Amino acid sequence: MGNTKMFCMQCEQTAGGQACTNSGLCGKTANTAKLQDELTGSLITAARKSVTIDDRLLLEALFATLTNVNFDDAALSRFIERVGQPYYNLYKVRNADEDVRSLKTLLLLGIRGVAAYAGHALVLGCDVGEVTAFIRKALTAIGEDGQGLDELLPLVMECGQVNLSALELLDRANTETFGVPAPTAVSRAIEPGPFIVVSGHDLQDLKLLLEQSEGRRVNICTHGEMLPAHAYPELKKHRHLKGNFGTAWQNQQKEFDSVPAAFLFTTNCLMPPKASYADRVFTSASVGYPALAHIGEDKDFTPVINKALELGGYSEPRGGGTFTTGFAHGAVLGIADTVIKAVKSGAIKRFFLVGGCDGAKPGRGYFTDFVKQTPPDTIILTLGCGKYRFNDLDLGDLGGLPRILDMGQCNDAYSAIKVALALADAFNCGVNDLPLSLVLSWYEQKAVSILLTLLYLGIRNIRLGPTLPAFISPNVLNRLVEDFGVAPTAAPEADLAAILA
Repeated sequence: MGNTKMFCMQCEQTAGGQACTNSGLCGKTANTAKLQDELTGSLITAARKSVTIDDRLLLEALFATLTNVNFDDAALSRFIERVGQPYYNLYKVRNADEDVRSLKTLLLLGIRGVAAYAGHALVLGCDVGEVTAFIRKALTAIGEDGQGLDELLPLVMECGQVNLSALELLDRANTETFGVPAPTAVSRAIEPGPFIVVSGHDLQDLKLLLEQSEGRRVNICTHGEMLPAHAYPELKKHRHLKGNFGTAWQNQQKEFDSVPAAFLFTTNCLMPPKASYADRVFTSASVGYPALAHIGEDKDFTPVINKALELGGYSEPRGGGTFTTGFAHGAVLGIADTVIKAVKSGAIKRFFLVGGCDGAKPGRGYFTDFVKQTPPDTIILTLGCGKYRFNDLDLGDLGGLPRILDMGQCNDAYSAIKVALALADAFNCGVNDLPLSLVLSWYEQKAVSILLTLLYLGIRNIRLGPTLPAFISPNVLNRLVEDFGVAPTAAPEADLAAILA
């Protein structure tokens, strides 16, 4: 590690399945990686010294170190200046015993995911004090010497517990602010005229943009993880929220190429923009990229709106078809009696939760093939951008329900958890006794925090793919296999046969 320009193993696409050591496959430079390490190290020092860091700064700074969020060295340097502490050298973690390194890395990446969810909740007015207190506790532990598995593993499980609290806060804040999501068909057609494509996860930024663009004769389209926004009453009441553009984040360089629209990235999932559309990409909050226009704290989206008007959009309609979204826990539990009867009668034999983060590496066709092969008497629950692997499939209906139920963003993982717990309560059994199987894709740190939440809840036999994390040591992996039955995905046919057996 000493002779490498950088060392980054935080996402699924790490070079050679080990680590990116010269530049990130995500597009970040070695210097950007260095600054992200310094920012993380400064937060560790602040936690160890009990220096007071404002909750918002703590969460935004951690969010800026996630994959595909901030590539702007100047912005990262400003974060470091605001934290104002000498940085703890993360190479002390990376050069530690491999099991200690594995658990400390798992804990660090977990709290980065927690910070993302808690940051959204904070923006909507939630008190996140208990969440940030744990983040400080975790940062302190990462910077301490002498721990082993027995000391670190409970902290990793506690991270899953705290992430559940953050997800619950965010779920409540979203429904109180934007209304209860309802099943909604979303057009994939792009109408003629100026339009703005909004990506990321931040519903509040979308709401502000919709309000500011009212009456400006510009349509607003969602992209990627913003698709579920169409299910919220307070968002879809704006008639110029017009549909969904494109698919998952990893396709943006192809799908955005030379498109006559403005693009706004509100959270992670930004890829380095191509020259053909870089002049029309805007960022907000913790997102940043050199030379891209950034919307500041005043949340004045006028430049985005004006750019869309200048570009003019398409002269004729483009695309067609629909996606359906909005099957959050409120919608599913609203028909719980029907679902329970269908299970008891044998009409519904099994539920599969197939979702998570999508990515660009080969092997992710597994999730498409898996869903295609599921029996017709099963229901597929999905969330996150992983759903774009199969949410255009027509698998028909079952018991009055579409066989594919889109529960929302990765931010909406609480919906899947709440439905599973409610079904377990209704059948008077444990979650692991339900006819429910989890097949999850992962890419970045929010997926790590959700996995930790599922493990904290004691959910077993999760299949995880397309590859296992490079930062998990053999001993830690064995512990996860022994305690929770976590397994890598294999061939879809083999996994389905094993599950259905």
